[in-house]
Parts: sequence; structure tokens; C-alpha cells
Amino acid sequence: MKKKLLLWGIVIWIPFFAQSQNTPTINATVSGKIVDLKTREPLIGAAVLIKGTTNGSTTNPEGAFLLKTGQKLPFTLVVSFIGYESKEIIVEKDNVEIALSPDSKQLSEVVVVGYGSLERKNLIGSIAKIDPSESKTIQAGSFDAQLQGKVSGVQISSSTGVPGEVVNIRVRGATSINADNDPLYVVDGVFINNNSLQTIGTGGKATSPIADLNPNDIESIEVLKDAEATALYGSRGANGVILISTKRGSFEQKPKVNFNASYGQAKATKLWELTTGPEHAQLVNEWWINTGKDTPSLNRTAANRPFRPVSEGGRGLPEEQQTYDRLSELFRTAKLSNYDLSLAGGTKTTKYYIGGGYNNQEAIIKPIKFQRASFKVNLDQKVNDKIQVGVSNSFTRTYRNQARAGDGPAGGLLQAALHTPTYLSPVNEQGVLVGRAGFDNLTLLLDNYNVNSTSLRYIGNLYTDIELLPNLKFRSSWGIDYNNYNESEYWNNLLISGSPNGLATSSITQFTTWLNEQTLTYRKKIGTQHSFGVLIGNTLQSDQQTRTYAEGRGFANNQFTQIPSAATTAGTQSWTKSNLASFFGKVDYNYAGKYLIDFSVRADGSSRFGNNRQWGYFPSVGAGWRIKQESFLRDVQWLSDLKIRSSVGITGNQNGIGNFASQGLWTGGASYQGSAGIAPQQLGNSDLQWERTRQFNVGLDASLANSRVSVELNYYNKYTSNGLLQLALPAATGFSGYWSNSAEISNKGVEFVLNTVNIRKGGFNWTTSFNIAQNVNKIEKLPNPLRYGSRDLILLQQGTPLYSFWVYKELGVNPETGNVVYEDVNKDGQITVADRQIFGSIWPKFFGGLTNNFTYKGFDANLFFSFQYGNKIYNHNRFFGEGGGARDAARVILASNNDRWQKPGDITDTPRPDGVNVNNYRDGGSRWLEDGSFLRLRSLNIGYTLPKTITKRIGAESLRVYVSGTNLFLITKYTGLDPESSASSDQNQQGIDLGTPPQPRGVQVGINISL
Repeated sequence: MKKKLLLWGIVIWIPFFAQSQNTPTINATVSGKIVDLKTREPLIGAAVLIKGTTNGSTTNPEGAFLLKTGQKLPFTLVVSFIGYESKEIIVEKDNVEIALSPDSKQLSEVVVVGYGSLERKNLIGSIAKIDPSESKTIQAGSFDAQLQGKVSGVQISSSTGVPGEVVNIRVRGATSINADNDPLYVVDGVFINNNSLQTIGTGGKATSPIADLNPNDIESIEVLKDAEATALYGSRGANGVILISTKRGSFEQKPKVNFNASYGQAKATKLWELTTGPEHAQLVNEWWINTGKDTPSLNRTAANRPFRPVSEGGRGLPEEQQTYDRLSELFRTAKLSNYDLSLAGGTKTTKYYIGGGYNNQEAIIKPIKFQRASFKVNLDQKVNDKIQVGVSNSFTRTYRNQARAGDGPAGGLLQAALHTPTYLSPVNEQGVLVGRAGFDNLTLLLDNYNVNSTSLRYIGNLYTDIELLPNLKFRSSWGIDYNNYNESEYWNNLLISGSPNGLATSSITQFTTWLNEQTLTYRKKIGTQHSFGVLIGNTLQSDQQTRTYAEGRGFANNQFTQIPSAATTAGTQSWTKSNLASFFGKVDYNYAGKYLIDFSVRADGSSRFGNNRQWGYFPSVGAGWRIKQESFLRDVQWLSDLKIRSSVGITGNQNGIGNFASQGLWTGGASYQGSAGIAPQQLGNSDLQWERTRQFNVGLDASLANSRVSVELNYYNKYTSNGLLQLALPAATGFSGYWSNSAEISNKGVEFVLNTVNIRKGGFNWTTSFNIAQNVNKIEKLPNPLRYGSRDLILLQQGTPLYSFWVYKELGVNPETGNVVYEDVNKDGQITVADRQIFGSIWPKFFGGLTNNFTYKGFDANLFFSFQYGNKIYNHNRFFGEGGGARDAARVILASNNDRWQKPGDITDTPRPDGVNVNNYRDGGSRWLEDGSFLRLRSLNIGYTLPKTITKRIGAESLRVYVSGTNLFLITKYTGLDPESSASSDQNQQGIDLGTPPQPRGVQVGINISL
């Protein structure tokens, strides 16, 4: 496919270039028509090239072409068209008709695998390939967020509308509790860091290092899912592998310049519906009176209610209260702009790609913004016929105005806007801006917000390819991922965090990965029936992180913001390092294109584990059978291809436990009577070993109706043993816990992909891609239950899925009393912690995506939906907003309280206003656990490519204008703003929505020019 696109680019360039030359000698004129082999429909825009020359043309709306050449007949024409098999034909006379056969993308597509590439028809493993051009216009800070719904079996959640924050990705479920569940990212052969380096607290949120990558520099993305596909990455592959190949030039390619610019805007689709000032005041009065009835000793009556006439000592009657709209002050229409410029080309011995980009995104809440500037240089050089060297270089600077958009309350932007009652004035009696009830004054917060981070990052790789013997190739590479992450914050004395005299902090983190790899590859064909390959290699990797942190408290005034100006200062420093040595090998065999088998094994030695447990061994074996190649199916016309495949293997995990998790550690920071001292810090475990995941996969690939319909079906079974887990210890031991291998987790699932060519006629093309998947997760072994999240809302216990919600099951509101009725699980007549129960989890019953592509002459359109069904989300905003007046000035009240119970006989789901932390306001009630299912129109792109006759006049090869919409509509029962919202980036605290801005709806227009 890449060759076809390259040929297309060369062909449409040549006619323009030829115009600038002197009139050539014409010895032959060839005209003709290009048609579909079966339908005989003309193919518009097919490329026709005289082999061995640069003379070419494209077909017009009638499928016709015309070539004039100085060559003499006969000569060979090379004909290509996207979606069809290329064809070479010897032409001996004028006026020819050439018929092309549809090409099965599923069969001919080249897919990048571990340390190599294969045609899809020869794949055994489960690998999904993604064209980033289809999703790069989606408004998001990082490319991983743009992939949501694109890959079957890969669940991607953008838990916030803030660009550049962590995106939650799970490939075929989650395999670990305390270790990392994120996939391994490999960019041009370099294992890159995807764990946030952030230290300054932002309400549970974290920045994403993946956002440092410019999506425009990415050529292709492959997601490796099963053990056969990931086994060569051994300890790195338990959570899947995402391979990213960046753009490169081509040998003997004329210089090609590409420029893309876009501008757009985005805003929240809806905001919370709040009570007005009078409504809020009335609810506070009802709460006051009701709690007085329930507890007479409080002496709360209608006579001393808070909102009564000022003459009686009150705050004024409810109807006298004003309504202050803070949400409109915080939310804005965000501006988005993006610019990319690249140059690619090559000679016979050199190829190059140079790209630069700038992305600027405002968040929909003030003052957050995200900026990324990138520069990319890829260079490949043939030293001679046997040796080739090359480099990949990516430089980025990413800046964030890094606001607290998660939990709070101090410095929390949404808390200051949302959780402050609407009747409270932002100014006091003297007209001075003030904060109220434990929250910052929103205006002061926005005017004085100063939390920033800057990431400087370099990802580079240097390689040498040597052909030692025919069919025997050696490759050596050195890679580096270096990230300097500089963050700072200053809170002046007008804000809660800066009270009483200001607070400044600064943190500089440097993370470096060094990587050296050697591989030796031998591939051989024996006759026409046998081919095999052997790969052996080794990897040496070292990760090192240093961090320096300083803070200052107490400043003379708000003009002084640097730490040395503080009255008191403090600082810390840390250093950590880990090493990994790996050896791997693979053998594959292909008989007659029908029978495929491979075997691989990897050995990894990690410094993170105990001395006797440092090495882990991870084998896999896979087999495939292309049944269509058998004689009994070869002549079946309606079946284009049929293959079954299966694999089983073991992968490992060591991430997320710390570099010295197995060792007993001492700290030198234990002072005693003013003198330095040492003390035990961590209990060691010399038997700590690799977390291991065994995965079985069986799949079927089928292509029907002359390759117009293709189907992929997978079933997998993953079982993780020796799960890395931190076990608690009694306080009397002096240690809080220690690392162990004590958990076991299973994931089982089914994946289905359907690709169809619906219409290909008269220049109109319509294709559809649909994927759907299910994953069933279960904790098979866990010594003791673990609780996570605010108010222990998430419970992990043996026999239930990870991230299950632990709540009180509400049965409704008693119409006579207005009180909530809970299920009394233990039948003791009381509602206590013993009555909490598992009630759903964050895992959907199924999820996926639907893409439709349309083209007609110069027009193109792409329509992409993502969906999930059956997951739960805890609406913590509703919990705080449906308190019915509880906490009075400390909280917001949502408009849903207007439907509250007020008198006997009322039928409603909202109870009467009641006291704090009693049944009607019991945190953990299932009333706030909602259905998180949704169908989202993730993106809509419409473009128009100008005719060649016009672009040639302006000296361009092609010019496309487009409009792109993101998150244009959302269908969901969830009453919050976004069913994907999550207040925390912690993997064990997903699915709790609190103070989180939603994913915005955006529209942008753009232009793409190629020269």
C-alpha cells in the first residue's frame, strides 16, 4: 500500500514538472481506459506510468488517460489504483483497455511486527494496524486519545477534557493490581517512557508523556495484542505493545513538501444544572427544619431558620437571594490551532524526512492550555550494496498551564465554580473578593493562577544494517529517550493554598532510557514450497531518574515568587535506576503459503527482583492454516481467503513496583536530637519475581465476495499469576508493607472486526469498518480485600472484577417519610458498612467503534462513532449536589433537588433534605452509581481535493481543504457531563466522576498542500 501511495505521488507530480521543461521529442502516443475487472466501471484517478521513466498520467472521470513519450513502442505500463492490485502490461499499440482486480487489503497489507514486518496474509498473531491519517484531526493532546474505538479489544478512555492529560488504555483487560497495566510503547525501535513525571498535585490528575509525540510525524501504528505477537518483548508485553513507525523518505523520490494548517474552536456541550439562589436558600431552610425534627436537641426550627427576614437576624428570605453564575465565568470557547510542515525525498543512496509542528490548544476551562513544538529528522544512507545506516530524531517542547481540574478543594478550579452555592456573593460587605466555605474565590483563583510545567524531550535511534551473507542480515542500534520535566507553582496569600504568606514549589525531573540492541536475521526460500526464518538478538536497557524538589513558605509580599525569597525553605532529592538484560530468538516456517508456524522465546533479567529471581523466561508458539489455499477451496469463487490461527505463550511484567522493590532499604533522613541518623525504610523480599501472564488466542480471518467483505474473529484467555502486590504489615513491625507475588487475575474475551466495501461505482466509494469486543475480568486470588477511591468506593476482592463498586444498594424513597430505603444485607435492622455490596464495575459488557468512509471524485468524508455498553460510573458530583441543603454554604445544590420529597405521598427518587452523613446523604449510596454506556460521534471529517488542472496552475501537487468536527453528539443515560470522566489518573481509582471537565465539542477547518 505504501508503494502504491508513493507511486501515486510520483505520477501526479510529473505532469506539472514536465511543463517547465523544453518541448520533448514525441515518438509515441498511447491512450486508453482503466476499468474494474468485474464491473467494467471506469476507475477515476488511476495512475499510469511508463516503466523505467518518470512519464505518467492519471485517468479522468471517464477512466481515460493519454501519454506522450519520446520512447518507441512497445514499452511497459505500470498501472495502480488505491484498493486494486497493481498491474504491468506491455503496450504495442495505441488505444488500450486495462482491467484491474480489487486488492484485498487484509492480505497484501504490510504489518510491522516485533523486529520485522510481514504481509497480513502470513500473520499468526493478533495485530491491528491503524492509519493515523484517519484520526489525527480529532482534537486531543496525544495520539493515543485519538485511537479510541479504532482497535478491537483495546479500551481507551479520555477521562478529562484537558488536553495532554493521561489517557487510560487497556489491551484485553487489566492484568495487575499494583503493577502497571499500560501497554509498552515503541517508537522507531526505542522503548519510551509513558509514565507521568509529574510531582505537583493537580487533584489526582497526571500529564501524559505520550502527548510529547506529534501525530503528524507518525506513519503507522500497530497494536500487538496476543502472546505470539508480543512474545519477543517478553517482560514488556503482558499489557500489549504499541509500535509506532514515524515517517521516512523514499529512495529515488523527488523532494516533496507538505504543509497542513488548521484552526478551530471547542466548548462544553452542556454544564451542570444548578439551583438558583432562591431555590438553594429554600432547600437550606428545609434541611435546617428537618434535622431539627429528627434531632430536637439541635434546636433548629422554622423560627430560627437561616433564611428569614434580616430584621429577625436572618440572611433574608429565600426569594430575596441573588443567583451568581460561576460556571460561565470558568468555562469558555477554547481556541485550537495546529501547523505542520515537512520535507521528504531521497536519491539512489539517501532518503530523508524533516518535519516541524506547532500545536496550541486551550482547554474549555480557564486558564488551562497545552502547547507542543516539535522537530523531526529521519535520515537513511546506503553506504554500499551491503551496508545501510540511519538515524531517527524527535525533539519536542511541551508546555502546560497545569491547572487543578480534578479533586480539590484548595486550588480546584471546578470546585471553586461548581461547589460554591449560587446564592453566595463573590464579594463581602465591603465589596472585596473573598472565598467562602473552604473554596477559593473563583475570580481571584483565575487572576492569580500560577501552575506550569515544561517538558523537553528527545527520542533518538541510530542503527546499522549489514548484509553479512545472502539472506543473513545483522542490525545494531542505539536508542535513547531523554525527558527533562520542569514544573513550578506559586500560590499567593489571596488563595487558600498560599495562606497566610504564600507558597512556592519547584520540581525538576530527568528521566533517561538507554537502549542497545543487536539482531541477526536469516531468511531462506527452498524451492517453491518452503520458506523459513531465524531471528536471534539481545537488548541491554538502563532507566535512570533523578529529581530535585524545593519549596518556600512565607513571602514578604506577592511580588516575590522565587523560592530563595521565602522565609523558610526546604528541599528533597532522589535518584533511582534499573537495568534490564534480554536475549530472544524466533523461528518461523511457511509451507506453500498454507501452513504457518513460529516459535519464540525471550529471557529477561531485571535488577528490580531478588537475586535468585531476576531472570524470567517467556516462550510462545503459534500456528496458522490458510485453508483457502487447499485444493477443495481454491476454486470457490465467493471465498477470497480463509485462515485460522492459534497461539499460546507467556509474557511478563515488572513495571509499577519501583526499582528497588525487592531490597531492604535504609534512609539517611532520620535525624535524632539534631544529628543525622539512619533508619529502616523498606522491608525486602529476596523471592520477589516476575509477574507472568499466560495467554491463549484462537482466531479466524475470512475474506468474501471478491475481497469486498473481510471478517476477523478472536477469542482469548489470559491468566496472570505471581501478581505483584504490596501486602500490609502490622504497625508494630515498623513497616507499612512489603512487595510480594500474591495475586492472580484472569481476562477472557471475544473480538470481532468487519470491513466492507459497500459501493464502488461511478466514482463513488463507500467503505465501512466495524469492531466490537467483550472482556470479562476476574480476580482469581487475593489474600485480603483492597479498597480504593474516595470513601472506599472501589473494592478489590477475590471472585469479583477489578475496579468493582462497593456501595449501599438503595431501594427507593419511602413516599410516607421521604427517607431513602436501603437493602439491609445482614438483616440486623441497621444500615452499616456491613451492608455495602459489590454493585457493578467500570468494565463494559462490550465496546467498539464504527467508521464509514466516502469518496466521490474530489470529495471525501469520514464518519466515526465509538461506543461502550454496560459499565458503571459513580457520579460524585451528584452526591455533593444532592445533599438537599446539607453543609449549607459548603456545597452546591443541583437542580435535581427541585424534584425532592416534600410531603407524604410524593413519589420521587430524591429524598427530603436531611442531615449530614445520615441515610439520606450516605456517601456510597447506589443512587449515584449510574449507567456509563454511551454512543459518541467521535469525529466527522469532510474534505475536498482540488482538481489537478487547478493545483498545477498554482504550482502545487495537491491541495485539500477540510472541515473536521469532534464529539458532535453523545447519546447516554449518564446524568453527568461525560460518561468517560474520572477524577483520578490512578489505575485503581477509575470511574469516579468529580470536578472533571468533559470532553469538548469542537469544529476546525484546515488546508493541506503538497508541493
